[in-house]
Amino acid sequence: MSKKKYLILKDQPKWWTNWRLQSIVLFLFAILLYANTLTHGYTQDDAIVLYDNMFTTEGVEGISGILKYDTFYGFFKEEGKAQLVAGGRYRPLSLIFFAIGWELFGDAPLLFHLMNVLWYALTGLMLYWTLLRLLKNQRNRTNTYFLAFGTALLFLAHPIHTEAIANIKGRDEILTLFGSLAVLYCTIRAYDEKKVMWMILAGVSFFLGLMAKENAITFLAVIPLSLWVFRKASVGKMVSFTLPAIISAAIFLVIRFSILGWGIGEPSMELMNNPFLKIEGNRWVAFSFSEWSATILFTFGKYIQLLFFPHPLTHDYYPRHVDIMQWSDWQVTLSAVIHLALLGYALVRLPKRDLISYSILFYFVTLSIVSNVVFPIGTNMGERFLFMPSVGFCLVVSVLLWRLARRGKKLTQFKQLNLSSAILGIVILLFTTKTITRNTAWKDNFTLFTTDIYISPNSAKLRNGVAGVLLEKGLAEKNTVRQQELFQEAKGHASKAIEIHPTYKNAYLLLGNANNYLKQYEASIEAYEQALKIDPDYPDAQQNLALTYRDAGKYYGQEMGNTQQAIKYLEQANTLLPNDAEVLRLLGIAYGISQQPQQAVEILEKAATVAPNNASILYNLGAAYSSIGNTEQAANLIAKAKEIDPTIGGN
Repeated sequence: MSKKKYLILKDQPKWWTNWRLQSIVLFLFAILLYANTLTHGYTQDDAIVLYDNMFTTEGVEGISGILKYDTFYGFFKEEGKAQLVAGGRYRPLSLIFFAIGWELFGDAPLLFHLMNVLWYALTGLMLYWTLLRLLKNQRNRTNTYFLAFGTALLFLAHPIHTEAIANIKGRDEILTLFGSLAVLYCTIRAYDEKKVMWMILAGVSFFLGLMAKENAITFLAVIPLSLWVFRKASVGKMVSFTLPAIISAAIFLVIRFSILGWGIGEPSMELMNNPFLKIEGNRWVAFSFSEWSATILFTFGKYIQLLFFPHPLTHDYYPRHVDIMQWSDWQVTLSAVIHLALLGYALVRLPKRDLISYSILFYFVTLSIVSNVVFPIGTNMGERFLFMPSVGFCLVVSVLLWRLARRGKKLTQFKQLNLSSAILGIVILLFTTKTITRNTAWKDNFTLFTTDIYISPNSAKLRNGVAGVLLEKGLAEKNTVRQQELFQEAKGHASKAIEIHPTYKNAYLLLGNANNYLKQYEASIEAYEQALKIDPDYPDAQQNLALTYRDAGKYYGQEMGNTQQAIKYLEQANTLLPNDAEVLRLLGIAYGISQQPQQAVEILEKAATVAPNNASILYNLGAAYSSIGNTEQAANLIAKAKEIDPTIGGN
């Protein structure tokens, strides 16, 4: 055996310990994995953080606003949205990067996707380098390079990360993990080399990680744990070398709470922002403790399943994709047994500084803040929430494969490693295939929603989202038959969303829109009115209700020849839109047709005041004056109408 810095197997080729070559392989591997996302457009919450955010689209001039307000403010453009979910959201770093990108390249999805891929590749490298540094003194227990390279490869290939990488908004997850790994790397180097520079870099890295997303704060536990496991540091050393991160966290929290307020607020009573609600007696109430704990434990088990077998994947785990669970459900019981076993193993083996114990604790610690245990995160679970904890899983797999290799005593030492490498290669190949194919779903909202609805049919949010994209597609469709099919399909999804979530005001809005486009106006009006019962100040429902009354009046007057029904609807529209020229024009015409010329004159005079150069209004006003015997005024108005539009009135 060699007595070099690392334990080198005697029949091992040199490339196996060439960190530069392995770094290049990892970097290129990450880029190739996600190359097929570069032609994609925007999806999901990209509107909130990027193309529909008033600060981001201002470029560098918007950075001050990004730093000053909650992350949602630039999209909603009003106060109060910070409390849509408990605690609010303050994640300015990724938005700052987006603002700079917008300044340099404008509306260019390709560039934003490319930056996600590059940052992901860099994060894979940071993981690799951090593990090499952590495992520096582990040469008698594991092969450093196998563990570091294998873990980084598994991490990069894992399909669970497609949401964070293929979705531009996922930049916050990437930057957070990069900053968190960087602080760990710098802290270990500071411990090894006793240089203040690394302490300063550790503090800066951690602050930037926190500015990307709050879950970086879990590394306040990961750092001392790593010092104790990998460097056998004393409690005093653990505290002193974690101090830069503690100071950075304190500064960040002061900034965050000064902007969002010092409390985390009460949990939302809207199902789409708090999944732990149910309807009892026609009102929303919180889950019982038993239901809450069982449902969370079920999601823990689902996370474990997705790490080992990442299929099927979906971007949407909103209610009721995850149903209300009970402790009597077998999935909950199984999850409890698995997690108790994992925790028990981790605690029993921790005094021996066992790598699997460390990896399990890394997983639990980094998952804790996004687990719904600390506070509601707005959804039951999400694949993006495994982005950081999956590091622990990947390290466990690498350690197990290395230990498997060492059991092949009849093989030469490097052939033992070849066996584990072959198994690792098969897993990487399977993960790679799944990742590349899953990326295609993130092309745009229509592709994503209509793909994942088959995985999450019980999600009210996704049903609502599918209804929305189908309506958009229908409006752009030229074929009338296909258009009606799309509207009808959208109606079905909106209805299903309401069935799942009976007070989902946006679903009622989309249901109203679908019925409007299908010319089912009574049903449309009923849907809008229901939305307004839920939220009387809902501006979209108010506007669409008024427009539907107008459309219904036009339809019954022009297509059905039912003038009285037309007047009924148009009067309702006029009440809601008293200065709408089109409503007044249609109502005036309807009164004229129904032999009520005086009312026609009064209405059309008002319309002419609102739109004095509208040829149709002037012409019909002239006709109304003619009906009451004022031929001179009629002739003047008709002449003026023909000056504006010579074709009006025919010959």
